[in-house]
Amino acid sequence: MLPHERSLVERLKNEPFALLGINTDTDKQEYLRKAKEMNVTWRSAWEGKTGGPISSKWGIEGYPTLYLIDHKGVIQKYWLGGPDEKELDKAIDELVAKAKADK
Repeated sequence: MLPHERSLVERLKNEPFALLGINTDTDKQEYLRKAKEMNVTWRSAWEGKTGGPISSKWGIEGYPTLYLIDHKGVIQKYWLGGPDEKELDKAIDELVAKAKADK
């Protein structure tokens, strides 16, 4: 997923779009090393375990889990497991267009 996430961040850098990652690796230093090595430039938080407060609050049942949230804060789509990249891109592009139209 990381290469596709990088491409999304680059492609949509001037659009109303934000990517937020939550990492549940147990070793924070290893997470930081991997994030740097893999060029993670978007917001990414470290939770340290799969049953942490963020994962619990959002009801995460497996990894990866993706939520697509619109500019009004409403969850529009949800994926458990890696989504099809074309489907994900289409859904994101539609929401970006709606956000721009609402300005």
